[in-house]
Amino acid sequence: MKIAIIDYGMGNIHSVAKAVALFGAETVITNKKSEINSCAKIVLPGVGAFDDAISELEKQDLIGVIKEQVKQKKPFLGICLGLQLLFETSLEAKTKKGLGILGGEVIKFNAADNLKIPHMGWNDLKVVAKDCPLLDGVIAGSQVYFCHSYYPQPADKSAIAATCKYGSEFAAVLWKDNLYGAQFHPEKSQAVGLKMIENFVKLC
Repeated sequence: MKIAIIDYGMGNIHSVAKAVALFGAETVITNKKSEINSCAKIVLPGVGAFDDAISELEKQDLIGVIKEQVKQKKPFLGICLGLQLLFETSLEAKTKKGLGILGGEVIKFNAADNLKIPHMGWNDLKVVAKDCPLLDGVIAGSQVYFCHSYYPQPADKSAIAATCKYGSEFAAVLWKDNLYGAQFHPEKSQAVGLKMIENFVKLC
């Protein structure tokens, strides 16, 4: 089984690919539509700024193929910025819209809450959807590694599979049909994050 790690120049692609490969999957780091189409599952990682990321996806003509893969019901995992890009809008963006695959927006932590921004480091997960395949074997209170200033606010609250509290409670794991998202970095979250990656690899 091949899993595509989409390479658009903005993500910890090699760390993600290494973590995926631990569980027997063949990883394909690529920005080629034909290779993405040929893979059974897709991962969209991301680190950096929203506008820059959308600009790169546009430049490399990847937006259409991402939307098509989701539409085809292939298991799809967005990580950190890669999750945020799936939304309609982001308050970080000055000129660009998101991919609009998920309804809702990406908002910033409130500095008035005396929070350190970005939210960086380990924090607890509160599991909301115990039947979420990505969270199989992940217990409430498990810690994962975050590095972000913005977080998604989905229009469909039933898509929230796990939350985290930093000032207020925010969506940390999303799950809607074949679409999964982690606002944290599972590839950097030691045993807990690797369990989630293993779960994704083993999805039918």
